[in-house]
Amino acid sequence: MAYTTIKKPSDYFNTVLYTGTGAEQSISSLDFSPDLTWIKNRDTIDWHRLLDSVRGATKELYSNSANTEDTQAQSLKSFDSNGFTLGTLAEVNTSGENYASWSWRGSDSSAVSNTDGSITSTVSANTTSGFSIVSYTGNGSGSATVGHGLGVIPSMVIIKARTAGSANGFWYVKHKSLSSNYNINLNTTSASSDVTSVSQGGIGDLDNANTFDFASGTSGITTVNASGTDFIAYCFAEKKGYSKFGSYTGNGNADGSFIYTGFKPAFIMVKDYTGGGNNWFIWDNKRDGYNILNRYLRPNLSDAEGNYDAIDILSNGFKNRNTSGSANGSGTGYIYMAFAENPLVGTNNIPATAR
Repeated sequence: MAYTTIKKPSDYFNTVLYTGTGAEQSISSLDFSPDLTWIKNRDTIDWHRLLDSVRGATKELYSNSANTEDTQAQSLKSFDSNGFTLGTLAEVNTSGENYASWSWRGSDSSAVSNTDGSITSTVSANTTSGFSIVSYTGNGSGSATVGHGLGVIPSMVIIKARTAGSANGFWYVKHKSLSSNYNINLNTTSASSDVTSVSQGGIGDLDNANTFDFASGTSGITTVNASGTDFIAYCFAEKKGYSKFGSYTGNGNADGSFIYTGFKPAFIMVKDYTGGGNNWFIWDNKRDGYNILNRYLRPNLSDAEGNYDAIDILSNGFKNRNTSGSANGSGTGYIYMAFAENPLVGTNNIPATAR
């Protein structure tokens, strides 16, 4: 019996570690042409950099900042058939410094116009893996909708203003486990909050297979649909055996909460959504390579890679091994997104093993 249609998750997502050279270099160890690549310097303070094929190479957004889009000619210069080419920008390619990159595969072709919503969008969508990149220009309407191209209801949508005009420039995240009308910000430590109770609004509930919409605040909608402002959205739909989006409650114990995903994770991002004050955390299967995973990066901060016992990656999920509020505070609620290294059992019936 097939548990997933994706036999090889690395055809759609993968982590690549590399060392900077200070000269133009090609990172060519992916099994696909990436459409979204996220880069972070592991060794020192540098901003997280997100680049995608819809906006175009060299155009950076920063997960730890509310800043608008910046063009850096010597950053990621091109998306290639099996990776990407870096220029000489120190923040992505300093000689001798170590970097992590996470890449997702889009449509394998040029982005297309999508008219499913009341706002026409430009979309690169991979319906097999449940990932799309959506570009649109806001019209200021709280009742507007935007086509996402997935063909199923998303589990998570992340939106960022590219140009000036939005209320605060924050990264807005709607996750399926958050309460109705609640969003959380990728670039802060805040807990989730009801965006209808503040003046600027946010992302609406995820309930449509073709579009996402907005939740108006007390003064309208200016965070994710400000009139005349350009936005980018990263949309994810859960795919059995490949990706999982959910929530759990921490127990504050080194024998921590076990989270079932149905696959051996390759990438895990976690954020507390009830108490606030804790950072976002990213772990992956490459930087440690064995349990207990302790090397973390924090999307809302520019700091270097941290190190403390955190989680075990298992054949069917992950288990917390720390007592802190970062990912396992007693009684604290957490949301997560995870992508697979191997399905627990795939169509080829090869079982995954723990680390």
